[in-house]
Amino acid sequence: HFLRHLSLIAKAYHRFPFILPTFIFPHFLRSRFSLIVLFFFTFSDFRFFQTQKSMGRDETETYITVPSFFKCPISLDVMRSPVSLCTGVTYDRASIQRWLDGGNNTCPATMQVLRTKDFVPNLTLQRLIKAWSDSVGRYASGSPAPNRRVPTTEEVNESLSRLRLEKDDEIRLEILSRIVRFAKDSDANRAFLSGNKDFVPMLVDIIAAVDGGIRTTTKIKLALLALRILDAIKGSTEGDRERLSNLMLANGGDCLTAILLAIQSGNLESKIESVRVLEWIASDAKSKLVIAERDGILQELIKSISTESDPSLIEASLSLLITISKSKRVRSKLIAAKTITKIKDILLTETTSVAVAEKSLKLLETLSSKREGRSEICGSDGGRCVEGVVKKMLKVSTTATEHAVTILWCLCYVFREDKTADETVERSNGVTKLLVVIQSNCSPMVRQMAKDLIKVLKLNSSASALAAYETKTTHITPF
Repeated sequence: HFLRHLSLIAKAYHRFPFILPTFIFPHFLRSRFSLIVLFFFTFSDFRFFQTQKSMGRDETETYITVPSFFKCPISLDVMRSPVSLCTGVTYDRASIQRWLDGGNNTCPATMQVLRTKDFVPNLTLQRLIKAWSDSVGRYASGSPAPNRRVPTTEEVNESLSRLRLEKDDEIRLEILSRIVRFAKDSDANRAFLSGNKDFVPMLVDIIAAVDGGIRTTTKIKLALLALRILDAIKGSTEGDRERLSNLMLANGGDCLTAILLAIQSGNLESKIESVRVLEWIASDAKSKLVIAERDGILQELIKSISTESDPSLIEASLSLLITISKSKRVRSKLIAAKTITKIKDILLTETTSVAVAEKSLKLLETLSSKREGRSEICGSDGGRCVEGVVKKMLKVSTTATEHAVTILWCLCYVFREDKTADETVERSNGVTKLLVVIQSNCSPMVRQMAKDLIKVLKLNSSASALAAYETKTTHITPF
């Protein structure tokens, strides 16, 4: 009886495919039979083989029809990590994150303004997509590839025991590859690995081995896999962070050689993972200094924040630079290495993502605390850096606004060492933007900074400029 009803619904779905996602899908997700029903639709809509006889092609060709509700509305690809917005529409996490990072605040499908930008993982759909993908692999190839299968917990326990005793690097590489698949599969798997007290020291030993003897290709590959696993399983408590920092930075930072090689020569994924691990182990003043003073690391990080780099790598590198720039000595090194020029280019780029813009302004705010940093900001290319700060003041987010106002307050109100900053703010319509900041939802301290800036700029303005300012903004009362 149940299957007969399903058959009728499936026939209706094939004739009217919009019925399932629009009317039926939200309701049967709540049902305990949801997986059975969804599987029925999936495989009734899935055609494995079609015989074609045409110009030089094989007689039998395999093609896949992807169920529409497995596709991301933005990329139209199968979703890897489906998440739902507050509007109820589900997207792939990477696609919707890029949409929001681009400064959008609406749902792409419905164009509704988002009350919140938080995601809710759609775990039911994720499990279904995974099961469907596994089935596609079985039907397309006859059987699942054994070397791509996610190992079980028991198999991983056995692999960890072998890894501890194995001396052959090729076999260790195969073992680590299996553990990487296991770690990527779920949060529970990552928690299982991080809970093994002997596993992290083993990974650190693999990474540190690159520092001594001949750097063979296999050893470097092992180190890259170990860094990938560390990035995935690094704990969430300060105790975990300090233990990992002490392990990796012992003996003068043996592990930093492998990490530097990954940043210099690894692929994009390896670079991002290595930078994130570095940020994690920079847990105190001493560790930050050890990382910053290792030859080559700062230079590679500054190179990574070039506007030609991948946005994810820029964001990760900026996060690490912010973390280690708490030391005055490191700030001086960053200023001397022309970091401010790179930040200026980011701020003047129209397509900069929200996260990258916020972190760029945060790092610039930190560097503006030093005299040579302020000199570089004001004198860099005729005040173009200040122009970039004003440009991003109201275009990004509340966080970016607060960083931008703090930078200008530092330059124009507190130290007032260079009139170029004042002139650039006025020329870039900064006064009007500061008046808007006063009426915004920024913190009271930042709104007070904006008032201080307007007072200073009002005193320094010429009569003609001030007259124009007063006629354009008489409806706003700054103080």
